[in-house]
Amino acid sequence: MKIIVAILPDEDAESVNHALINSDLCVTEIASSGGFLRQGSSTLMIGVEDESVDDAIQTINSNCTPSVELMRKRATLFVLNVEHFEQR
Repeated sequence: MKIIVAILPDEDAESVNHALINSDLCVTEIASSGGFLRQGSSTLMIGVEDESVDDAIQTINSNCTPSVELMRKRATLFVLNVEHFEQR
């Protein structure tokens, strides 16, 4: 199992969140800030099975609005191994 931590601009978070949920993935959204001018961002934590990582990343990529600035990134993703998962 993996967890994808996706840091997105606030304006992309809702559409990405809905797309991931529609793909039957579990998503937790955390409000955050950072980067240039401390702009608002959202951090999504997405739990996925190993074989679904590429599909989840594709869903994130296809639901982010394209950047108008050449050097500006729309999302930062971290894929981490999950040693133990428990839900109560």
